[in-house]
Amino acid sequence: MSTPPEDLPPLAFRAVVRPEDIEDVQSLVRATGFFSDEEVSIATELVEQRLAKGPASGYEFIFTEQGGSLIGYTCYGRVPLTRSSFDLYWIVVAPTMQGMGVGRRLLAETERAVVRTGGTTLYAETSSRDQYAPTRSFYRASGYSVAAELSDFYAPGDSKIVFVKRLA
Repeated sequence: MSTPPEDLPPLAFRAVVRPEDIEDVQSLVRATGFFSDEEVSIATELVEQRLAKGPASGYEFIFTEQGGSLIGYTCYGRVPLTRSSFDLYWIVVAPTMQGMGVGRRLLAETERAVVRTGGTTLYAETSSRDQYAPTRSFYRASGYSVAAELSDFYAPGDSKIVFVKRLA
């Protein structure tokens, strides 16, 4: 991972979901080139669910912008039927901002938000495909360890890797 440049302005974070986030999240997720059309649809749907149902949706968001443009976000939520376990559903950073520390800062802000709401454990899952090697490295560098690997979960030869970090 590269070191954030000195001229990267401080990042501001917000947890309030706004109607324009629907289109902004869709554009950001699509721009990464990592996600299928179905996954882009799901990312957008989660924003719509939060707008429609509020906290009852089970989805929480943290957004960060630069110059009025969305450059990254996370979506997370308490795992149903648990006391203090949370899932990190999405962490996405604009391709032009990757490797500059935006993802690490966004993840740290998300972890703080989880702890503030009583969370003690954060889970994140990703694919075993080679394309996701940087994602797996990111989680390891952020203090996460592999909790499980489910062989051939997404497709033959594409396992689901579940990372975990104890927060409290």
